[in-house]
Amino acid sequence: VQLQASGGGLVQAGSSLRLSCAASSRTFGGYIMGWFRQAPGKERDFVAAISQGSVTTACADSVKGRFTISRSNSKNTVSLQMNSLKPEDTAVYYCAAALRSFTIVAGEYDYWGQGTQVTVSS
Repeated sequence: VQLQASGGGLVQAGSSLRLSCAASSRTFGGYIMGWFRQAPGKERDFVAAISQGSVTTACADSVKGRFTISRSNSKNTVSLQMNSLKPEDTAVYYCAAALRSFTIVAGEYDYWGQGTQVTVSS
């Protein structure tokens, strides 16, 4: 499956952004979808994940209450609504797809998009 992330940009602290990830696969509904982020010089960190039928979601503690993950299996998309953005949210954001089981571990995702840059100024 090919994943294409979009929606990043440069915003001020306190602003909102909505990231989207479009998938090429007709079996998109069978994948667990996740968002990860990587700041310069740091490891890729988990942000949020959603199960195939949107029954189960998970968010990192650092974004809980501010970020919301959602998906549309009819449109083959997964989104990340980011509110109350902080400078520490600055990173390249990646969407990813996992085949096997619900996970927040980057190494357990099978497919990755190219990333979209989010920069939050103070």
